[in-house]
Amino acid sequence: MIKQGAETGTISKTALIDMYSKYGHLVDSVRVFESVEEKDLVSWNALLSGFLRNGKGKEALGVFAAMYRERVEISEFTLSSVVKTCASLKILQQGKQVHAMVVVTGRDLVVLGTAMISFYSSVGLINEAMKVYNSLNVHTDEVMLNSLISGCIRNRNYKEAFLLMSRQRPNVRVLSSSLAGCSDNSDLWIGKQIHCVALRNGFVSDSKLCNGLMDMYGKCGQIVQARTIFRAIPSKSVVSWTSMIDTYAVNGDGVKALEIFREMCEEGSGVLPNSVTFLVVISACAHAGLVKEGKECFGMMKEKYRLVPGTEHYVCFIDILSKAGETEEIWRLVERMMENDNQSIPCAIWVAVLSACSLNMDLTRGEYVARRLMEETGPENASIYVLVSNFYAAMGKWDVVEELRGKLKNKGLVKTAGHSLFI
Repeated sequence: MIKQGAETGTISKTALIDMYSKYGHLVDSVRVFESVEEKDLVSWNALLSGFLRNGKGKEALGVFAAMYRERVEISEFTLSSVVKTCASLKILQQGKQVHAMVVVTGRDLVVLGTAMISFYSSVGLINEAMKVYNSLNVHTDEVMLNSLISGCIRNRNYKEAFLLMSRQRPNVRVLSSSLAGCSDNSDLWIGKQIHCVALRNGFVSDSKLCNGLMDMYGKCGQIVQARTIFRAIPSKSVVSWTSMIDTYAVNGDGVKALEIFREMCEEGSGVLPNSVTFLVVISACAHAGLVKEGKECFGMMKEKYRLVPGTEHYVCFIDILSKAGETEEIWRLVERMMENDNQSIPCAIWVAVLSACSLNMDLTRGEYVARRLMEETGPENASIYVLVSNFYAAMGKWDVVEELRGKLKNKGLVKTAGHSLFI
């Protein structure tokens, strides 16, 4: 469209912003957004959603702050997105400011209620979440109630959780959410109570609930119980297989995790592994020191299943090679990535390579990686200074360590205290 010289208005450019963000090209999204002469709410929301879609929560909050400064009329969708971001980043002050904005401007809290409940639950203020729920007088809203029950369990407020459950007939959604909370807290006893509720109500044939039960038992170290549920599932999905693989992985049995993965890959299973499955099994190989098997899985992902490895896959694979002392293969992998003009190497991969250089005492390559990291992340990134300083400390280059620490101190590169989004 741009190459052909076509005239692009706000609507067309907003579509481009959305398209670029879906493919992860955020720099292009920002470039197009900045070229929009008459920015409307839709174009602002497209940019904000693009950052959220790609896991850039802080940048999304920056967009919201800019919207406020520019006095853009903010919609319920915008506010809901920002509240969810504050929940995922556990940013209390900004989330409370958004809540205040919702109240002051007379927004419909029924629309934003679930997001607000989830936010307060995520930052540990379950009483505030209950205040939001009680103020709305929508006790028949199943989604909102499920969110509150899940929040109560995540915050170990079990009495309130079961009291809320008693207000309605148990359903698969609320039990699954509750099991997720038990998994996070490794609360076996409460998880068993929820399992009993599921049995009494005939929900144990539901695959989603069974997956939740497997995950809960696995995170609580109950491998036999998790395996029993897994074997009883009549039609196993990719989530079921991946959950069982992960159960063995998180309990330190990489060999068994690999065995279940191979069983899944057999033609009779009728299920194909996805990128999450490969991340779990490659991670299991890394923790178990299964170098040969890890290489096979990484190659299988690309060659047999035509899946594109993500940053997390590369980081796990580099960890496998690093622990085996195979720095030459790590560097060949990096060189192949650098030769691809369409692919910039993410910071997380450079960090993994630097860690490998540190572990294997590879000073020359480590220095190159350190320079790349500092160039690409900018001179104001305190965490990178610390990583690079630790690398040189491992190499015994204390003069460089002192120099870096001096720069860190002189620049005042410390974690800044929270501040208002709106001033």
